[in-house]
Amino acid sequence: MSINMAYTYPRELEKAKSERWPILIPVGTMEYHSAHCPFGCDTLVAMGKAEKIAEKIDCVVMPPIWYGVASYAVAGPEKNTIQVDCDTFELYVYTILKSLFKAGLNRNIFFIITHQTEDYNPMELACMKAARKLIFEYLEENVGYGWWGDNKNKDFYESLTGIDNPWNWVRCLSVLSQPQDIQKELNGDHAGKYECSELEFLYPGSVKLDRLAETDDWFAQDAIEMSVEIGRREVELSVEGYLRTIKGEK
Repeated sequence: MSINMAYTYPRELEKAKSERWPILIPVGTMEYHSAHCPFGCDTLVAMGKAEKIAEKIDCVVMPPIWYGVASYAVAGPEKNTIQVDCDTFELYVYTILKSLFKAGLNRNIFFIITHQTEDYNPMELACMKAARKLIFEYLEENVGYGWWGDNKNKDFYESLTGIDNPWNWVRCLSVLSQPQDIQKELNGDHAGKYECSELEFLYPGSVKLDRLAETDDWFAQDAIEMSVEIGRREVELSVEGYLRTIKGEK
């Protein structure tokens, strides 16, 4: 039975820790999504997908990170996007991960990110840079300096599989992390037909299509074609891909 850390208690969390359940951290933004879509869209979709994963497997769903590296690519600050500097965000994520590592929750951590789909986008890079920095520090402190070069560790990688491999301790679940066959089936946009469909499926009533008339944003116009069925298909495909990544399947 999955748990949400915000509402759980020590006994349940210790069980999750001992059984090495996956830890899901939804990461999002407060970003302008035109007139018909809420600012928290990216975070809400990431949260909703985490909750769908939690219906399928035992895992720990963490409280979301609402404020992320949004950028002003969609609109300037006058449209009320809250942009967090990449380096500042990285440090924040680093401190969260460090607390998890110190608590013994240093395996099987997954960031769920639905903001931006390009390679090397700043938010995903910030998350993974924080993770890799911490992993190297952890290995130096717990295995020792020269851990990779020490002769006694020459079989270090061969002896590690799955979540015991340090490079699998923290990963991102994003569009581009999906298995190739799933990627080919998924669609993406910003506050358009597909994102609005996902949001409406996960949180009915959150998309206000009657407000589309208030904007001429080009990227929002096909939101009129959104549907709960499209959203269900996109979310179910995405969750299937995430589960395969979490389980180490291709």
